[in-house]
Amino acid sequence: MKPILSASLLDAKTRFRIQIKHAVAIGPGKADVLQAISETGSLAESGRRLGMSYQRVWSLVRAMNNDFVEPLVSTQRGGVAGGGAALTPLGKKTLTIYRTIEHNAERAVAKQVPKLLALIRPEAGGEQ
Repeated sequence: MKPILSASLLDAKTRFRIQIKHAVAIGPGKADVLQAISETGSLAESGRRLGMSYQRVWSLVRAMNNDFVEPLVSTQRGGVAGGGAALTPLGKKTLTIYRTIEHNAERAVAKQVPKLLALIRPEAGGEQ
């Protein structure tokens, strides 16, 4: 397992990805999809909220459902009763674990970045 962390002071956002071998098991995009599905109960609405196509959301859900020991999202096809999507118990647990990792990473970065900034010249990074 190879965690990858990227942080930007410009947007004060830490992006944390848990990577296993060459495939990303879960990262910020997939976590956001899980969150949106949890809140909306819809793949299409999740895509609209996240600025993703339905096909992209469905592709991420399919990948997660295939990568984990059990599906993270259950879906019901449309029709008279309408379709829908919901997180499975494993999907809820996975999202909670990921958000905890993300929160802990943000706290660690916030504590250490000022120390790193103190070591950088004020004029560094400008045009040369």
